[in-house]
Amino acid sequence: MKTIMFALLLFNTSLLSAQPNTHQELIKQLHTPEGFSLSVYADNLPGARSLALGDNGVIFVGTGREGDVYAIQDSNADGKADKRHLIATKLLMPNGVAYKEGALYVAEVNRISKYEHIMDNLAHPPKPVVIYDQLPSDTHHGWKYLRFGPDGKLYTAVGAPCNICKPKDAIYTSLVRLNADGGHFEILAVGIRNTMGFDWQPDTNMLFFTDNGRDNLGDDVPPDELNRWLTIGEHFGFPYYHAGDIADPDILTDKKPQQFSPPAWKFKAHVAPLGARFYRGDQFPVQYKNQLFVAQHGSWNRSKPDGYRIALIKFKHDQPVAEEIFIDGWLDKNDKVLGRPVDVLETSDGSLLISDDRLGVIYQVKYTGK
Repeated sequence: MKTIMFALLLFNTSLLSAQPNTHQELIKQLHTPEGFSLSVYADNLPGARSLALGDNGVIFVGTGREGDVYAIQDSNADGKADKRHLIATKLLMPNGVAYKEGALYVAEVNRISKYEHIMDNLAHPPKPVVIYDQLPSDTHHGWKYLRFGPDGKLYTAVGAPCNICKPKDAIYTSLVRLNADGGHFEILAVGIRNTMGFDWQPDTNMLFFTDNGRDNLGDDVPPDELNRWLTIGEHFGFPYYHAGDIADPDILTDKKPQQFSPPAWKFKAHVAPLGARFYRGDQFPVQYKNQLFVAQHGSWNRSKPDGYRIALIKFKHDQPVAEEIFIDGWLDKNDKVLGRPVDVLETSDGSLLISDDRLGVIYQVKYTGK
């Protein structure tokens, strides 16, 4: 028995020591523009998804079905997080995390909770206070993205509880917001199948959000979307029309596509655009300023996989005009999936963090000019 236990210990130790090398091998396969460097900022974060920036460089990390929320920090500024705290565990798909004025907000499938004075209590997190618990409990498209807007309100979205259907309750397929204390809940827009990322354009404060199109209409239909929200009550077409003018064959209607808001930009079908952030920093070259980075999580039902990259959506004023690949390589030349990017976060020094829920890691992108 002792021999077996010793062998297992050696085996587990070798796995742990080999892990960084595995990540380094992956880094070598990822392609960045000239002058950029890519490294692993944090690992051993199973299911790492949405990211939020706290004070003093603390990064909050939400997860999916793992049910955990983390806080990580690079306290010695060596480019790798050396402190990690488990803030919460056994939650219901706590994807969404947001931070404001010393408090952490966490969105589960059916509720939003607040952890007060979190920065002073990372090692011993306070008991959360539920600020809103009237969200649907459906886990299909149940992950909630969570952000504070320029107006100081919390924004999230409620996806469709299906691939394609006409939900009975108005709360489904909606973009919503509420006060930081949970009050004044309001539906801003509907007809949104599943958004897992949004940000406000610098200067204009216009809200742009990603939306994942329906499945099972073929490899190239319908395109995934980047949409722009302008007015309360706006309808973006789901389930009647996709990507502006593609009528759904399973949901018959006499409505016309002109009745709905068209997408601001069309991605390729099934690339699964999730986290989206406009770059506001000064570390990257000037051509990246105020441009939108989008994490394309990658297809699951396409005969030839697509996505698995960080895309750059280039804007002219308030209009998207082009799409470029910023980082790819998570899908290798043999269509093997090596990782799946989920969210993008700009740090205080202007570098970018990218979460990967397949590997449970967070990458850091820096511009070195070399």
